[in-house]
Amino acid sequence: MDIIGKLFGSQSRVKILRLFLLNPLEVFDATMVTEKSRVRLPEARKELSLLKSVGIIGDKSFTKEVVSKRGTKETLLKKKISGYQLKPTFPLLLPLKNLIISETPLNRDEIAHRFKGVGKIKFLAISGIFLDEPDARVDVLIVGDGLKKRSIETALRSIEAEIGKELSYGALETVEFLYRVSVYDKFVRDILDFRHDAVIDKLGIE
Repeated sequence: MDIIGKLFGSQSRVKILRLFLLNPLEVFDATMVTEKSRVRLPEARKELSLLKSVGIIGDKSFTKEVVSKRGTKETLLKKKISGYQLKPTFPLLLPLKNLIISETPLNRDEIAHRFKGVGKIKFLAISGIFLDEPDARVDVLIVGDGLKKRSIETALRSIEAEIGKELSYGALETVEFLYRVSVYDKFVRDILDFRHDAVIDKLGIE
């Protein structure tokens, strides 16, 4: 549990707060909160009820696509769902956001560990949301050999649950990355030439 989680007495509450604070215009129902924050549904409902009672979030209906099954036939239907949205009028919103967002829930070693099983990583850089760089090309750049897309996306989903925001990423095999560096590829240069943090660098790029 990180420092903010200890102060609030619930890591689940902090994860849900991050989700709403970093996605102020989005509407989430309990199931979506569970999926994105990786909090058990009963606990998510409890925390949502608490946050609503103090006025941080409010009720908001939205349209959601659901699958209707009749025998072996599946039909995609649009259904009106009751969800929750951050209340911009909450009087302590700014100081709360500064407090919750100020501490990154994962340090460099923890981020590197999350990607341990995705292949032989030669270079791993973070930017974007991790460094408060909203205009960054990606939040994560992974370079290595034998990279496994599914494993990378699984690792990203686990980090997103902690961070509270969907992450953008780039994944390149070592040979392709080094070629792009040599020809001053715009995508790669937009990452390397601007603010980023090289969590792993076995290529001597920095």
